[in-house]
Amino acid sequence: MADYFDYVAGTSIGGLVTAMLTTPNEKNRPLFRADEITEFYLKESPNIFPQDKAKPRFSFPGWDTVVNWVKDLYNKYVAPVYHSAETIVEWIEAMLFRPKYDGEYLHEKIKNLIGGRKLSQKLTNVVIPAFGIHEFQPVIFSSLQAKVDDSKDCLLADVCISTSAAPYYLPPYHFEVKSTKGTKIYNTVDGGVAANNPTLLAIREATQEMGRTSSSSNRAIDDVTFVILSLGTGSAKGALKFDVEDGKSWGLVNWFLGPGDSTPLIDVFESALSDMADIYTSMFLHGTQSNDTYLRIQIDGLKYEDTRTDNATEENLRNLVHIANDLLKRHVSSVNFETGFYEPISDKRKPVGKADWTNEMALVELAKRLSDQRKLRQKQKA
Repeated sequence: MADYFDYVAGTSIGGLVTAMLTTPNEKNRPLFRADEITEFYLKESPNIFPQDKAKPRFSFPGWDTVVNWVKDLYNKYVAPVYHSAETIVEWIEAMLFRPKYDGEYLHEKIKNLIGGRKLSQKLTNVVIPAFGIHEFQPVIFSSLQAKVDDSKDCLLADVCISTSAAPYYLPPYHFEVKSTKGTKIYNTVDGGVAANNPTLLAIREATQEMGRTSSSSNRAIDDVTFVILSLGTGSAKGALKFDVEDGKSWGLVNWFLGPGDSTPLIDVFESALSDMADIYTSMFLHGTQSNDTYLRIQIDGLKYEDTRTDNATEENLRNLVHIANDLLKRHVSSVNFETGFYEPISDKRKPVGKADWTNEMALVELAKRLSDQRKLRQKQKA
């Protein structure tokens, strides 16, 4: 994959996949082939999100005082009747003031896989977003920027942990980078907070680099053909509806504890960010040579249980593989901006003679195009 794409961008799980496809091994080839990634996650996801336990350990200022106060009350007034106040307190502490999982297994796995490799050592250009909770703004990890600014040349393991630090599920991540400019401190959470569909970030990175290297600073974007493959992770849009007829009853609890173990506030933000990125990308490419080279593969209407971040049961993981394989056989779709749902593209957008234009067929066509382009570049280079 790293041989055929000029830029690879990914957020959260996509950021990890980006690293797996573009980080060099000892032979300067990618750590993982694309066909090895599925089996890796089938094996490791239950260890990252253990279904039988959660080991959160997240500090909260003053919480120890509250815990001691509750225990004192228990010893004085409750002990004769109830015998598990400490367990209750620990349960409340874990539910309200710690992430659901401690992330230790994921952090160790990432560091062992990637070792001391840095962001600047990628086999192709990568863009991996996170969010800085100290500065309260997106943090865009870019291999191109890392090559010219050593304060941004982070350990790739730190980048991967940062972009996957999903709020509530995993703890925020702190790390430091020592450079010629001094020490730069990062305090980060999952990039999905800012860009869970990072397509526009990749386009921005590419256009900036073209502007920097082009002999003409006024090079028109219309002269460039972007070939874009955008992969979604599926959504439960349409399957899970939140009733807000009585909006006055929607307080903090309603936004975080929705039906079916959902978290409405997080779900709303994730869906909105992803859809808006798709809308903006379509607008950006409208009328350019790239208009027919933007392939977005996404599915909505899944069961909420299928899409829940930490549903790492063997049954659900295998079901996701089945969903993905089935998605290959579906017609190429694009989002309907009126309804927000993905619908098969119109006949006028299908290639000539391709009445049954599926995602699988589109990917084969894209692969051929990329292969031809690489051969052309190799010939020009020679």
